[in-house]
Amino acid sequence: SEPAETRASMEAFRNLLSRLRPLAQGIGGGGGPSLPSGGTSALAALGLTSMGAAYIGFNHCLFNVEGGQRAVMFNRIGGVNPNKIFNEGTHFMVPWFQRPVIYDVRTRPHMIQSTTGSKDLQMVNLTLRVLSRPDREKLPDILVTLGTDYDERVLPSVVHEVLKSVVARFNAAQLITQRELVSRLIRDRLTSRSADFNIVIDDVSITHLDFGKEYRQAVEAKQVAQQEAQRAHFIVERAVQEKQSIVIRAEGEARSAELIGAAVRDNPSFIELRKIEAARDIASTVAKSTNRVYLDANALLLGVHKKSDFDLTSREKPEDEGTVAGADDKVTEAAAQLGVTPVAPVDLSTIPVPNVAAASS
Repeated sequence: SEPAETRASMEAFRNLLSRLRPLAQGIGGGGGPSLPSGGTSALAALGLTSMGAAYIGFNHCLFNVEGGQRAVMFNRIGGVNPNKIFNEGTHFMVPWFQRPVIYDVRTRPHMIQSTTGSKDLQMVNLTLRVLSRPDREKLPDILVTLGTDYDERVLPSVVHEVLKSVVARFNAAQLITQRELVSRLIRDRLTSRSADFNIVIDDVSITHLDFGKEYRQAVEAKQVAQQEAQRAHFIVERAVQEKQSIVIRAEGEARSAELIGAAVRDNPSFIELRKIEAARDIASTVAKSTNRVYLDANALLLGVHKKSDFDLTSREKPEDEGTVAGADDKVTEAAAQLGVTPVAPVDLSTIPVPNVAAASS
């Protein structure tokens, strides 16, 4: 900044000389008492030089401190004044003997990355954002001990040290579930360590947290195994439920068969009720169908009103049922339908029966 100020001062001095040169020529050619031409030129040059020197000297005796900055004065004879800190504004100084050192005291962010190990020996990649600023009351000490690049000298090493000490207390799972606690411990320790170097920490936050490739693969495999175990457990439970449903269904069917048998035994009208329900279902299905269906009365169970079809007690028994004559009539009828000649029946009364008693005597 000093070469720029010097160039600006020289440019201002040249502009001043260009403005005073016509004034000096007017003084030398005026109507007053005449002076030798050499004396007039020397007087004008001396005046211009004095004014330029005064301007340059006055300009170098001032320095500005902008908003958000503080200045520490360095003296070539006594060094840094530890008791004097210049606030915002314009201040005086002695050129060449004194030199102001400007510090930016506003909070500035710093992004610091670190790789460290957790409690269960997993490598963790952390990115930390630190908001820091210098202690305004300790700027002379910072200038003497650290210089103007104090943050680059101190913060990286301190942050790495604090991260390694804090992360080593937690395992990989705790670093994720207890992230707020980890961030608070890092901020407390980093604030304490930075105070030794007169640096104020305003905020600390973990912006990125990542693990190694092997750990990510292990986590994915664990999740897959848990899902497979849950799926197997679900299959077992479903099989148990199906088994129970089969048992319950079988018990229900057995109970139903038992009840139906008891109903048929105790009340013959139960069969008639079933036939009526079946006929109603068949009629409903045929009525809803768009196809043409031809069924006889027996297929439609339309003869359910005939009690003789299902009432075995009321059916009349033929007179010859169960006799030999009735059997012969049935055989003759079947032979006629088949177109064969039946064999003449044998009269058992014509067959002689031997006297068993006489033979034995």
